[in-house]
Amino acid sequence: MSETPSPTSDPVVDHLCSVVELRQYTLRPGGRAVLTDLFDREFVETQEAVGMRVIGQFHDEADPDRYVWLRGFRDMEARKAGLTAFYLEGAAWKEHGVAAAETMIDSDDVLLLRPVEPGSGFAPAGGRPPVGAAPPESRVTATILHRGAPVDAAFAAYFGDAVAPFLTGLGAAPVARFQTEPAENTFPLLPVREDANVFVWFTVFENAARVRDHLDRLARSPEWTERLLPALAAGSPAPPERLTLAPTGRSALR
Repeated sequence: MSETPSPTSDPVVDHLCSVVELRQYTLRPGGRAVLTDLFDREFVETQEAVGMRVIGQFHDEADPDRYVWLRGFRDMEARKAGLTAFYLEGAAWKEHGVAAAETMIDSDDVLLLRPVEPGSGFAPAGGRPPVGAAPPESRVTATILHRGAPVDAAFAAYFGDAVAPFLTGLGAAPVARFQTEPAENTFPLLPVREDANVFVWFTVFENAARVRDHLDRLARSPEWTERLLPALAAGSPAPPERLTLAPTGRSALR
């Protein structure tokens, strides 16, 4: 494998992303360690060199064969250009793409997202640990609400005025909020879920124990179970999903 420069010499892409992919991969047994090492060594700086932002890489705590990551783009045109440059023209994917693909059973569970409102996306990253860094103890949760209709101003306002303050009061402030990006997928070699209509928020916790404590407090809160959650899930075609994610050693979101 080629050497990867340290983060002190290669800054993380710092633009605000108006388009984000939430990518969930189902891997072959034992494949997650292989993909994690390969990704952290070969697919971070090489993607950011062509204008994409690697926001975070994670292990799904509920499934040892699930790998989840977030990739951001300035806009849809930048997405097309970046994906073309990396997958069709770049040396890194040509050299290591087969090895990465061999770890995977399915890589098509991809939500294409955009911030709900200005300022609700991920803040620019301040740096990234070097190759070989130990994973942090922190955890990131992604809560996915499936909706029967696109997010409208009333729903966004309800979340911002009622739900976000409640969660913040429990020590679980949402750090970013997204909705489905309805634009056409202009890079069809990488499918996205065109059947999905979602609202997603992300939260960062100090460690796994803090996540468990938060979920226990939610389950015991009548305000959450009887008022806020039913209002959020009203008309939903599917139950809410919650991913509890352990950042890899090089994940910028941690």
